Amino acid sequence: MNQTGIGKFIAKRRKEKQLTQAQLAEKLNITDRAVSKWETGKCMPDSSVMLELCGILGITVNELLSGEEVDMESLEKKADENLIALKRKDENNMTKNVVVSVLFSMLLLTGIMICLICNLAVSGRLTWSPIPVSSIIFAWLVLLPGTLFGKKGIVMSCASLSVFLIPYLFLLSRLVEVKQVFSVGVRIGAVSVLFLWVMVIIFGRVRRKPAALGIAFLTAVPFVLGVNIVLSKMIGEPIFDVWDLLAVSVLLLLSAASFLCDYAGKKGLIKK
Repeated sequence: MNQTGIGKFIAKRRKEKQLTQAQLAEKLNITDRAVSKWETGKCMPDSSVMLELCGILGITVNELLSGEEVDMESLEKKADENLIALKRKDENNMTKNVVVSVLFSMLLLTGIMICLICNLAVSGRLTWSPIPVSSIIFAWLVLLPGTLFGKKGIVMSCASLSVFLIPYLFLLSRLVEVKQVFSVGVRIGAVSVLFLWVMVIIFGRVRRKPAALGIAFLTAVPFVLGVNIVLSKMIGEPIFDVWDLLAVSVLLLLSAASFLCDYAGKKGLIKK
């Protein structure tokens, strides 16, 4: 699959439709920077916009993946070639992800072994090591789907976090012998997990990354207040102090900056 050829074909069809990169990006609800990357062969259109892109350019998916107009005689052959190319690409990506996942797992296993060996060498029995070991295993359970499946694994990682968070906090509270670790941790964890799911939805639905960032920063404000309310009820912390004011101000500024970048990108004010 020739990404450079596909990029040139996209640019050719876009110009035939008398569309600028910014206009095409606006129709697809993405940034013109993404369109530029397609046309220079740096990356391929995401599957979520591929059908819509083909509709706008007046081509088929096979023609897009072939990087040229396909006549009826060679349609079946090109379709088979494109399917094989996509399958090979997916297999290569999966192989890389498996290698990364194995290295990641080996690294964490090494950390577990170091903790256990050091604890036994110093104390002669397991005293403090179960705490970092349980945390490492929890991190492995949450992060492995993301390293193994890439973007598709993000939802799986969030699901894993949602499932294993409460058992982990319960085990941790027993290991450190502090009940508040569980009682406070569950409430803070519930707010945090909810926030992560909201982020997954935002970045999954909003294709323009600056706009998604702006919404994310803006959404973080009520979650900060939610965490403060939980802490106030559980341990008597003030609901709002000067540091919270600073955090909220920074989030609002980052949100405004992200929306401005998105607006500038849509209007073509940011030069590539």
